[in-house]
Amino acid sequence: MICVSIQNKTCEEILNLLSCVEMAEIRLDRCQLSEEEIEEVFSSDTPTIATCRIGGEVNVDKARRLLTAAIKAGASFVDVEIEAPKSLATTLRTLAREYGTRYIRSWHDFEGTPSVEALKAMVEKCLYHGAEWVKIVTKAHAQEDVARVLSLYDEALWAEADRRPARGGLVAFAMGEEGRASRLDCLRLGSPYTYAALTEAEATAAGQWAYDAMCQAVYGGACAVAGEAQESVGESPAIPCSKSFAQRAIIAAALAEGTSILTGYTPCRDNEAALAVAMSLGAVVEREKTPDDIGETLRITGIAARKNGLALDTLFTGESGLLTRMMIPLCAMLSQEGVLIEGEKTLLKRPLGGAKEILDAFGAQIENVGSAAAVEAAAGSAGGLETANAAASGSALAEAQVPLRVKGPLGSGRVDISGRHGSQLISGLLMALPLGEKNTTLSVSDPKSIPYIFITLDVLKHFGIRIGNELLGGRDFMESEGDWNLCTGILFKIKGGGTYKACEMPLEGDWSAAANFLVAGAIFGAGGGKRLGAAAPLVLKGLDTTSLQADLSIMDVLMDCGACLSQLDGDQGELVVQRAPLRAFTLDASHCPDLFPILAILAAFCEGESRIGGVGRLAHKESHRGKAIVNMLTQMGVSVCLEGDEMVIEGLSLARRLLSGRLLRGGAYTSCDDHRMVMALKVASLGADSPIVIDNEACVEKSFPGFFSSFQQLMV
Repeated sequence: MICVSIQNKTCEEILNLLSCVEMAEIRLDRCQLSEEEIEEVFSSDTPTIATCRIGGEVNVDKARRLLTAAIKAGASFVDVEIEAPKSLATTLRTLAREYGTRYIRSWHDFEGTPSVEALKAMVEKCLYHGAEWVKIVTKAHAQEDVARVLSLYDEALWAEADRRPARGGLVAFAMGEEGRASRLDCLRLGSPYTYAALTEAEATAAGQWAYDAMCQAVYGGACAVAGEAQESVGESPAIPCSKSFAQRAIIAAALAEGTSILTGYTPCRDNEAALAVAMSLGAVVEREKTPDDIGETLRITGIAARKNGLALDTLFTGESGLLTRMMIPLCAMLSQEGVLIEGEKTLLKRPLGGAKEILDAFGAQIENVGSAAAVEAAAGSAGGLETANAAASGSALAEAQVPLRVKGPLGSGRVDISGRHGSQLISGLLMALPLGEKNTTLSVSDPKSIPYIFITLDVLKHFGIRIGNELLGGRDFMESEGDWNLCTGILFKIKGGGTYKACEMPLEGDWSAAANFLVAGAIFGAGGGKRLGAAAPLVLKGLDTTSLQADLSIMDVLMDCGACLSQLDGDQGELVVQRAPLRAFTLDASHCPDLFPILAILAAFCEGESRIGGVGRLAHKESHRGKAIVNMLTQMGVSVCLEGDEMVIEGLSLARRLLSGRLLRGGAYTSCDDHRMVMALKVASLGADSPIVIDNEACVEKSFPGFFSSFQQLMV
């Protein structure tokens, strides 16, 4: 990133400049701004550093007042010199933590460059005094001075140090004409950003580059210049509706008495499979295009479902794992006889872990039905053809696999099951058990993907089914105020004899789909595929930031690694993401495994070592997603390894990749027939050294048929 130093400008001039640079330092000691103007300036979506040097007319109290106003207004960083009074530094550090502003401690030597030992000691002093990031700038009289400053990026220098700067958290370069090249070299060595002037005439120190020259050197192409705002990339398309909500709502509407209205529906293969299942159950589906040509309105007249109320022989669930797992308990509850559940494509190769175990707990039956596809799939995982044939016939396979036959009824009373295989079968139980004659207490130990369970409960509530629930856990869970990662069990109280009632329900936008664009915007900016130096903020609409969707956690990840995010006009307004210096992150993705592919690409462009937990949840997705991601990153030249249940990824910033010739490797890649791998690969292609060619792009139709047109419009 390139940070422009802004001084001696009015509020209006600063606001104009913020629209045409990628990052800015506002010198509050040299810009005569009122506190109201400070609030306006630092409310910008552009990453900003607030700094105010003490001296002359600026005393400690004035510096405190100005920097406090900047932090409260939304400054991305506050830069406090190490010489600042302790009382001021402590106040600003506390305030920065409260408001989510990164705290920089800086040291300048305007006379020369001390020894490496002295420089290292100054870095350690800044860290001791609370710095998240450290800035070291000295005056260079010879190249030996420059070499000493840049040696601070050498990790070997810190091998035995008690304190060391985190990767991506050190800004060190030299002033003066001798140090001019170091302002670019620091990016190549891992600095999160460097400094430039608006023009050469406005340089704040000798050797400082003009912004357009620095853009050309870093990005090698077109860039924004002073006074020219980034070009618009056109109106942002609406995000498709959430599959998680749509499929649950469609099936609930099919079970209901009366006609339900679902608004904001967007078709994809999995959603269309849910509509086909609804019609197979006997529901009537009518579709109407909305006047604004965004999405459809569904009118679904349900069957007033009751226990054993259907004579259903066969059900086809397409390629949807969620739909299949939901329908297993529902078929056991609804049908008088056994139901054959069939599917296609990757679903035929995916073991439905936990299905047999859970249905056994309820006294229901499930068995695999032999087919050529099932035998071939089982042969790859069950120890050869002989074992596979036995498994496919239902006599040996421990885990269910489509095609399969399920037969009820589901029992009631107190039932204890494990949630280690995921939430989807549990969601099916929660939809089926209210139709039973008696009450059920369902105890789920070791629950996974908990947010998806609460999506099910939310949808059921719309359709008149209310289920009591209690999250269980130890002291850590209680003290965390509900951290799902610390939850060890859930207890559900399900009243029997329930009936689904028709309702009107809007279908919210899909955070799984949006995550790909948000990550692309945070790394490259809108239009970044062709104009990295002039990339505009990326704007998305149709998202609810109060959603229950697990993949909403992409917002937390992006903010944690430093991206600039804002939302206009409330919880459902337009969401804006802008490029910013990105650093490594740590996340347990056990409850949001669908984010894994795009999180891996994000980690590849975050300076430092990122750790993503929950790899065990990836084995039975559309692909063996864990292996697919490791193979993808390795082919791209990204350092990646597995440590237990964590994926560890060594990332480099975009600027560092550009300057060191370490862009991701292009070439021929496999999607593994996985829609989420395709989308992640497409985002990665923006940072590749040559085109990335994907073998099966059509599989994105499973969840987001309009992905490529939206990607082309926003990013390229």
